[in-house]
Amino acid sequence: MSSGSDLERVALTPAERRLLLRLLDLPTAGPLETGPGAPEPRLWDAGRAYARAAADLGMAVVRHAAAGADTVARDDVPVAVREAARSPRFLACQPSLLLRLGPALPREATVMCNVHLDTVAGWWPARFDGRRFHGRGAIDAKGPAVALLAGVRAARRLAPALGERVAVLIQAVAGEEGGAMGTFGTRPLVERGAVGRLNVFCEPTGLRFLPRATASMTACVRVRGQDAIDDAPAAGHNATALLGHLAQHLARTVPPRLAAGTGMCLAGLHTGEHHNRVYGSGALLLNLSYEHPAAAREAERVLERAVRDGVEEFRRRFAGLRDFARTAADAASITTVRWLKRGLPALGGQPDWGAELFERAGIPGWPAAAPAFTCDAIWMHGLPGTYTAVYGPGRLDANHAHADGEFADLADLEAYAAGIARLLAAHTATVTGGTADHHDHAKRLLPGPRRGHPG
Repeated sequence: MSSGSDLERVALTPAERRLLLRLLDLPTAGPLETGPGAPEPRLWDAGRAYARAAADLGMAVVRHAAAGADTVARDDVPVAVREAARSPRFLACQPSLLLRLGPALPREATVMCNVHLDTVAGWWPARFDGRRFHGRGAIDAKGPAVALLAGVRAARRLAPALGERVAVLIQAVAGEEGGAMGTFGTRPLVERGAVGRLNVFCEPTGLRFLPRATASMTACVRVRGQDAIDDAPAAGHNATALLGHLAQHLARTVPPRLAAGTGMCLAGLHTGEHHNRVYGSGALLLNLSYEHPAAAREAERVLERAVRDGVEEFRRRFAGLRDFARTAADAASITTVRWLKRGLPALGGQPDWGAELFERAGIPGWPAAAPAFTCDAIWMHGLPGTYTAVYGPGRLDANHAHADGEFADLADLEAYAAGIARLLAAHTATVTGGTADHHDHAKRLLPGPRRGHPG
């Protein structure tokens, strides 16, 4: 078997370039992104197109189906998902695809790669200018999805045992975007056992492997009071003033009290849009990201205490102001905190052998001091006998993921395909080059790792 140590680029074939443009032209933003009344996402068409391309590599469809309603009837499923799933079309139009190269093999001889075909909202015609692909999902994550297939294609040349003695699973899922957190896409496939000893989640990381993934929870600070006409603002409650005060109070007081690795994002604040009334009700949304469950529980306590303190501060500061006196007096009774999303796992605590394998494949690691981000890799938390990393081309910020002008450079996709090929070849060598004991990779299969050179 060739080591592939000099494999720096895997050129996308004309067919692979056409596949990517086809996927980019298919609107696949889910209902949580597009809202009620929008056309259904064309995720079935995207999955079929992807499966046809994978078939040329010898990959078979194991499953192409939507999740059942029981999948989202759990407390750790975000409220928005549970409410949307009351419509049977919500899940029915968001299928996930599972492909396999080779026979069904034990976990120890299997690699799983996960990529999502759904996108955030926003669509424009796809194009390729000879250097760069433009379109929604170009970097997050349809471009990586196509480059993944190119990597498998190249890996089969480097490692003939791939697809015979080592199986490859590809999860091409829905439900990654829109705050669904993989609850009806990735999680059901993981719980069905569609995982490997090595698991790669294809998200933009700048071609570095990231063995961590944060989770997030969402709180809604809601004010439910009485509206008033603008000519008599003191007659009602002013949710705009109260929530605006709380937003500033939380921004100032919560972050310093959070554990290391935990962050807060102030998101939307809404009361109303007209100038000739006082809105008595409204909501403030906040996201809290965390690296482990204990930090999440502490963050819950910190936020809820900060809301109570902020309400009390508002009462003191505004009680003597005529137009806000009623709001100040009733602030505690009309303000509540509701958790729209919480209880999700976070990925951490990875075994050493996985990092050594990536290093042997010439793939650098994510800086230890740099924060991780949230993706579907959280569902691999605590799964014994596995190693999971996030690895992909480009960067979420630099490539305008979730923004207008999203793009993926051909050079990055081809470098990523080469990295996937080297990684699969290195893993195949570990499985086929030693004894039948797969439980001690560090001692048996990866002695003396040499950074930057595949095994």
